Amino acid sequence: MDTRSSILGMNTTELQAIVLELGMPKFTAKQIAQWVYQKRVTTFDEMTNISKRHRDLLAERFAVGRRTAKDVHTSKDGTVKYLFPTEDGQSVETVYIPEKDRATLCVSSQVGCKMNCSFCQTGKQGFQGNLTTADILNQIYSIDQPESLTNIVFMGQGEPLDNYDALMKAINLLTSDEGWAWSPKRITLSTVGLKKNLKRFVEESECHLAVSMHFPFHETRMQYMPAERQYGIEEIVELLSQYDWSHQRRLSFEYTMFDGVNDSMVFAKEIVRLLKNLDCRVNLIRYHRIPDVELEDTPLPKMTAFRDYLTKHGVYTTIRTSRGQDIQAACGMLISKEESL
Repeated sequence: MDTRSSILGMNTTELQAIVLELGMPKFTAKQIAQWVYQKRVTTFDEMTNISKRHRDLLAERFAVGRRTAKDVHTSKDGTVKYLFPTEDGQSVETVYIPEKDRATLCVSSQVGCKMNCSFCQTGKQGFQGNLTTADILNQIYSIDQPESLTNIVFMGQGEPLDNYDALMKAINLLTSDEGWAWSPKRITLSTVGLKKNLKRFVEESECHLAVSMHFPFHETRMQYMPAERQYGIEEIVELLSQYDWSHQRRLSFEYTMFDGVNDSMVFAKEIVRLLKNLDCRVNLIRYHRIPDVELEDTPLPKMTAFRDYLTKHGVYTTIRTSRGQDIQAACGMLISKEESL
């Protein structure tokens, strides 16, 4: 394993400290950032406006930090699932979802997850470690078609707000002029709603927010989502209601539907009660079965009726299209291992 530190994940301030320590001009830091984040090079030799002596000096102590996928699977619907190696020798999955006029990348923030939601394959994997900023960015920079991306969603493996500092550093590099200069409105973070960092994220970022609700009642949500014990859905909604979501920044609630569990009109009415004064939307998600979990997906006609009730009562609701199920790339199916499909 390469033990050199990765340049990928460093900001200009950190790069300036490095180049000055190595006796290079301060402006070299900006050149390196442009090569890594805007031109997406994989070696120092490609940085042709930096002298060869300085490139060799950098290469002795540092690696650019890009790592190619260990495994790639393509779905019949065009979805692509990548398995990327991490800096500490583990693996993490990333999903590329192309559509007619857009392409979304579903990015992971941890190897495994501490949240242990009973209907999620990643939660069953357990928590195996936080990703570094380089690990997070590598998923974006090392896919086959990064230039086609229109959206990034942090909805892969892990709870993003449980790896806050590394994740926010990655987002800041993606959205800064020194990085990829993306608009934060092209990025969405999904969370169960961790109390310790939810408020920070809302106030420190302009990215969209998606809250994994799945159950509007405290007792039911706690049964399937242990994180409810620490910070309940009522408290989450109360916190988010203190902010203005009426402009370009979007707030949504994710709701996976389970047949006979959370798909009755009793649940729909409670969602309306919770969200009626909040400028938001609800995304209904089909459940994808995972091993050893006795839950079934709600039939589409019932999902449609649920959607229509919410929309009729003032809560804008959509049914998310399922993608990549045949390669275990759909929502709730990601796990860190190579597969034979």
